[in-house]
Amino acid sequence: MQSPATHADLTIATAVMGVAVIMIGGWLLGRLATRLRQPVVVGEIVCGIVLGPSVLGLLPGDLTGRLFPAEVRPMLSAIAQIGLLLFMFMVGWEFDRGLLRGRGTAAVGVSFSSMAVAFAVGAGLAALLYPRHSTTGGHHVPAAGFVLFLGAAMAITAFPVLARILSDSGLMHTRVGALALASAAISDLLAWCVLALVSALVTASGPAAFWQTMVLSLLYLLAMWYVVRPLLARLFGRLAGGRPANLMVLVAGGVFLSAYASTWVGLHSIFGAFVFGLVTPREPADTLQVHLRRPLSTAGQLLMPVFFIVTGLSVQIGGLTWVNYVELAAILGVACAGKLVGSVLPGRISGLPWREAGLLGLLMNARGLTELVILNAGLSLGVLDTPMYTMMVIMAVVTTGLVGPLLSRFEPASAPDAATRAPADTSPAPIGSPQ
Repeated sequence: MQSPATHADLTIATAVMGVAVIMIGGWLLGRLATRLRQPVVVGEIVCGIVLGPSVLGLLPGDLTGRLFPAEVRPMLSAIAQIGLLLFMFMVGWEFDRGLLRGRGTAAVGVSFSSMAVAFAVGAGLAALLYPRHSTTGGHHVPAAGFVLFLGAAMAITAFPVLARILSDSGLMHTRVGALALASAAISDLLAWCVLALVSALVTASGPAAFWQTMVLSLLYLLAMWYVVRPLLARLFGRLAGGRPANLMVLVAGGVFLSAYASTWVGLHSIFGAFVFGLVTPREPADTLQVHLRRPLSTAGQLLMPVFFIVTGLSVQIGGLTWVNYVELAAILGVACAGKLVGSVLPGRISGLPWREAGLLGLLMNARGLTELVILNAGLSLGVLDTPMYTMMVIMAVVTTGLVGPLLSRFEPASAPDAATRAPADTSPAPIGSPQ
């Protein structure tokens, strides 16, 4: 019989072995995804599903259980959480307000319309599905929280994944590409606000607790903007000039403390990381590029595949019934139609021809990694049961995966000319490009 120390060592070694399998599998399927004109994130998400109970777990010998036994999953979840918090910091930090310069009115119109339509039809579908998914783990899910959450999840456009798609397809500097990117940035900010409301609704034990959470959240945001932001500006000024290597320690510690603070006030930890990114200085750009963005990007590339595997371990496609597949078809139809209708019409009003307006609607349908972040928050908050979580993950993969193959059908027939290129932006470029 093994001693406790030996068993503990073996558990840690098994977790390390699992991380190795995750990294290699994510890299292989990521390369395959790029060959199929898909973002790397699609391959990594599929890798998580393949290594989980939906595929590998169906084979004899319980391979999923051997690779990721129950005792190592908390370790993997902790690693995934660190990667997720750093990713959310980067999303907030790289939000570029210069995207709105010269196209703010059109971007606001597209973002509000695409989100409003997608949210409305998603919330309507959620109200129909709620009776079958009103209980999770023996706990009752508030109807308002469920409906608001699914509406927000349907309205998401993955800003980082969209930026990668536009860069790979050469559409980044076209009028429709710039409009899609700016609209996605605004939509994501609005979606995070809705998700914060859902988080407060679900975690609060009653109306008094809900309003307490909202007041504490407001105080937290005010403290981050008026206290932490100027303090960081001073610290960055000192460290960038003398000890830039310490910037990474300062930021990582700040991300985790902000995540703890947002959890304490009643919000999900991802909001703390995101808000900390918003208040973190962007200058001096050259120093931060070397000492902050590159290390964080490397850490994200190493840690985020673990997040996909943890996601995949909760996806159980084999557990879906025929009724669930009917629900899945409705979810896919509503998710695509809501974004298309909500984007194409304001695109036409802003002056885009029908072909480019259709391209705009297609691009706004990319949900990718941001959707998975939202869904994992819903799972941890107890808003989604396993079948609904599985269906929503499939929707995220399908809607993102459709963009690449359909892109050529909507692209302008000729190379973009001066009329279709985005207005020149003379503001400093953001620190790095989203992955």
